[in-house]
Amino acid sequence: MTPRAGPLRVLIVDDEPAIVRFLHASLESQGYIVSTAGDARTALDVVRNGTADLIVLDLGLPDTDGLDVVKQIRDRGGILPIIILSSRDNESAKVTALDLGADDYVTKAFGIDELLARIRMAERHRLQQEGEKALFHAGDRSVDLVRRIVTARGNVVKLSPREFDVLRLMVAHAGKVLTHHFMLREIWGDDSDVQYLRVYIRGLRQKIEADPERPIHILTETGVGYRLREPDQ
Repeated sequence: MTPRAGPLRVLIVDDEPAIVRFLHASLESQGYIVSTAGDARTALDVVRNGTADLIVLDLGLPDTDGLDVVKQIRDRGGILPIIILSSRDNESAKVTALDLGADDYVTKAFGIDELLARIRMAERHRLQQEGEKALFHAGDRSVDLVRRIVTARGNVVKLSPREFDVLRLMVAHAGKVLTHHFMLREIWGDDSDVQYLRVYIRGLRQKIEADPERPIHILTETGVGYRLREPDQ
């Protein structure tokens, strides 16, 4: 499976407007793409459409119990992480949710830092299932795909969202030649002008390479595309 480029898409399923607004703002500020659903039917439609990578799910929904949402997703073979966010704090509710296939259970009221940590943990598990390593190391460069942190020579490198998308795709295929056509389709969704890609590759080299004019990490395959240096063993 080719990992999807781009930020994690989080679906918030809750019918309490105040909580939805708080979660939406908090998760967006961390770079996630956030969508919301106020009932089970809408949530299941989003999952079927494949537009969510992780669900934060309340159990007290207006049209059905959230446990039924977990069951339906798992019965259909869905593997996307599900984090329960509920006021039900009894042990039996937690055990039932986890036995049905939820990945984690956070009780209201909660701290946003705790929820963000649970999301990062669930994302690591998802990456492992898809065969994508959460951490990439090559020389003194490293990429943490979960926390979206890139370091070079021990210093944190600030990347734009699109630069990170390009780098993440290359990390997923490290050591392989990626054609211009493939990269444009995966990141932009169509055969955009290859000049867009060259601009972002140039920007990445300026931030990651010790000598951008003589790159040793992001390599050009003349007339074909680009290749990222293989990770350290």
